[in-house]
Amino acid sequence: MFTGALQDLVDELGTLPGVGPKGASRIAFFILNAPADDVNRLIAALGAVKQRVRFCERCFNIAEEALCAICQDPRRDGSMLCVVEEPKDLIAIERTREYRGLYHVLGGAIDPIGGIGPDQLRIRELLKRLGVEPVKEVILATDPNIEGEATATYLARALRALEVPVTRLASGLPVGGDLEYADEVTLSRAIEARRAF
Repeated sequence: MFTGALQDLVDELGTLPGVGPKGASRIAFFILNAPADDVNRLIAALGAVKQRVRFCERCFNIAEEALCAICQDPRRDGSMLCVVEEPKDLIAIERTREYRGLYHVLGGAIDPIGGIGPDQLRIRELLKRLGVEPVKEVILATDPNIEGEATATYLARALRALEVPVTRLASGLPVGGDLEYADEVTLSRAIEARRAF
């Protein structure tokens, strides 16, 4: 459609998740028309994230030091360990301000169709942590989809031998939702996870 450097930029932007050809073109023209200082700040931010950001050596969250801010925080409850698929899931849980324990990021979920098995996840590292850290509860917070459920089931079986209590995030109806629009699986889980009011 375009030629030269502009087409190269559109092609690269089009490889980003959620950015289609039209969106890539809009972003490319925005960058083309932006002041040079703005573009240079964007370039610097991209370079800095590739140079400085890495995974925490303990939990595999994103970090700029050996340990992430959560693992460094002495106020966190080390007896609770929440297992999530990706750092973005950790961020979602942190936004609730309800959980004060530590995390372990698996780096994905078991997905046989996608070629991801347990060996491609950070399950060995989780088992090693549980062997040395004083964890009294493991919370499985994988996504409520087929891959997340398979991962949670696999982990629950693997953790049985350690005799650490394993819990799973409750799932059910969203706040503000209507019962008539809920699917059968969501409704059945909501009924199973009901509690006294």
